[in-house]
Amino acid sequence: MKAICFYFQIHQPFRLKRYRFFDIGNDHYYYDDFANDDIITRIAHRSYIPAAETLLRMIESTGGKFRCALSITGTALEQCEQYVPEFIDLLKKLADTGKVEFLAETYAHSLSSLVDPEEFASQVRAHDEKIKELFGQKPKVLRNTELIYCDEMAPMIYDMGYKGCITEGAKHILGWKSPNYVYSAASCPKLKLLLKNDKLSDDITFRFSNPEWDAYPLTADKYMDWIASTPAEEQVINLFMNLETFGEMQPRESGIFQFLEALPRFAAERGVDFWTPSEVVSKFKAVDTLSVLHPISWADEARDTSAWLGNKLQNEAFNKLYSVAERVRLCSDRRLKQDWQYLQGSDHFFYMSTKHMNDGAVHAMFSPYETPFQAFTNYMNVLADFIVRVEEQYPLSIENEELNSLLTTIRNQATEIEVLNKEVASMRNNLEHFNEEHATRQAVAEGKPAEKAEKPAKKACKSEKKAAAPKKTAAKKTTASKTKDK
Repeated sequence: MKAICFYFQIHQPFRLKRYRFFDIGNDHYYYDDFANDDIITRIAHRSYIPAAETLLRMIESTGGKFRCALSITGTALEQCEQYVPEFIDLLKKLADTGKVEFLAETYAHSLSSLVDPEEFASQVRAHDEKIKELFGQKPKVLRNTELIYCDEMAPMIYDMGYKGCITEGAKHILGWKSPNYVYSAASCPKLKLLLKNDKLSDDITFRFSNPEWDAYPLTADKYMDWIASTPAEEQVINLFMNLETFGEMQPRESGIFQFLEALPRFAAERGVDFWTPSEVVSKFKAVDTLSVLHPISWADEARDTSAWLGNKLQNEAFNKLYSVAERVRLCSDRRLKQDWQYLQGSDHFFYMSTKHMNDGAVHAMFSPYETPFQAFTNYMNVLADFIVRVEEQYPLSIENEELNSLLTTIRNQATEIEVLNKEVASMRNNLEHFNEEHATRQAVAEGKPAEKAEKPAKKACKSEKKAAAPKKTAAKKTTASKTKDK
């Protein structure tokens, strides 16, 4: 049996406003709210909403046989909640069908997995919490930012509780192997890998409406014939793409939505099923191990990390950002931590790319800046102000090791003070019990009632006073009688 595993990705960064050198230290708000609102609203109505409605109809018309997966970053969800809440409602309807799986992702679409495992784990946890809060699901399969993966990450991903990871079926990694199988990680055999079928995915994403393509026009019937004609022993066809493919990258006028909606009918005719990534991971055994010594991704021709870390500008900004990671984690300023997440978005480094030819055209298409140097300058100005705020919390003059040592000492002292306070409170309680017991014993020794010795003593004093009063009266009467006798 052959299966299609559809996965759609949704991401929108918090774009930065034009931030001048003179704003450093004076303006701590970095984001272009107008651009963020305008872009996500436009894309949501042109792509996200009609695509989600199409997926919902596909599930309903097939009786739940059509299934797919969504990976939505935390920053995209925040913007949707703020600007297009109706899309969140559609996503909840998709979640309620039980046929749509939500994947794990870094919250801010960051590159933290390449340099900071602690930050990577923290962002994935934060994203899981967001998915659970909105859609009631606990993600089981991880999709790292831009499908970035290497052997070094596998044990960490598995230890975080994920049984599978989605990545790129890069040719220089696969060699003669096919991406249409389930593989296991060489460094962690228990972690299964799902590899994107590059050709069949890009046929939809980039070539669908291109009249110069030799397979144009692409119909659902023809496309499903290609999938059905793959060798019978090949298990799963992983079709991974941005949801923006439908309606944005490929306009509605091209017939892209009709193409998508027709796929289940032709798949059923050819005996092809639709499975979610977690179903693939649980049902299929790995046919072999796959070793990825250096990080791969689904971006650009090289399928590596050069789209974000391929020049000096990108590396300078990247290293500067993560140089303060330890200090940010130590602080408790919520606004500072939020900015830290937003500034980690891979898009900021993507805009700094100086690549040419086709790769350069893609970078320029998505960038809000005129040049990569402008993107670098603007980002570094923002980062400079951010670092000033971090330094106000924890001065950069103190080395990380020294700072950690000092903070450890402070935490230990706080713990000791807490223990001592508890001991003092305990001693006070013991002293009060001792005084009560001593008073009780003393009262018993004096022949007084044992219970509440002090209170009866007070009552006794009052009765003595009452007794004293009649004596005085008697004394007066005696004096009067003596006077009469005289």
